[in-house]
Amino acid sequence: MAELLPVTVQCPHCWESIEVLVDPSVEEQEYVEDCQVCCQPLLFTVQLPFGSDQPQVEVRPENE
Repeated sequence: MAELLPVTVQCPHCWESIEVLVDPSVEEQEYVEDCQVCCQPLLFTVQLPFGSDQPQVEVRPENE
């Protein structure tokens, strides 16, 4: 299993910056995780561009 990478994102509900852990061994993934501050559900879309070691993370409200 690959080492998880910390990524800082901004919650679209409470606008707080939160740190999440991303698995870089999966090139594309989508999952729901609650905000650590306001507990609202967030939909995370994670992509690891070819040749990059830094994932691109998009966060939006789950019900959007």
